Amino acid sequence: MRGRNPKQTGFTLVEVLMVAVILSILAVVVVPQFSDASTDVKNSALRTTLQTVRSQLELYKAQHNGVYPPTTDWVKAMTSKTNVQGTADSGDIKYGPYLQQMPVNPIDDSIAMAPSQDASGGWCYDQEKGTFKSNDSTANTADSKTKNL
Repeated sequence: MRGRNPKQTGFTLVEVLMVAVILSILAVVVVPQFSDASTDVKNSALRTTLQTVRSQLELYKAQHNGVYPPTTDWVKAMTSKTNVQGTADSGDIKYGPYLQQMPVNPIDDSIAMAPSQDASGGWCYDQEKGTFKSNDSTANTADSKTKNL
């Protein structure tokens, strides 16, 4: 058996493999935390958007004789100036706009509007109740934290 030459430098195969194993373990622990962070960011953006839109819906209702904007023309009612009846075409137009544009759902990057929740993406709005929710089943946790606004 030969001894190691003290002038030879370098790592043995075992040392290199140990470093590789340690780096692999660190990668397995750290990488999932980054993917969870992106989900947390989307859920936070969703909560913020829901709070903003819901507060603007309540302002619309207060300025329009207790009536929420119509489902059929929700975007126009929320993004343009209206009169007390909610029309933008005639009368004393002095209310709004409540939003600059239709908000994008950060969960699925959609602006689609549905009258009932069917998990097809975008938003779900109910004129009778004045509810505005994410129309995505994966956003239930973020949406449930803002239901009572």
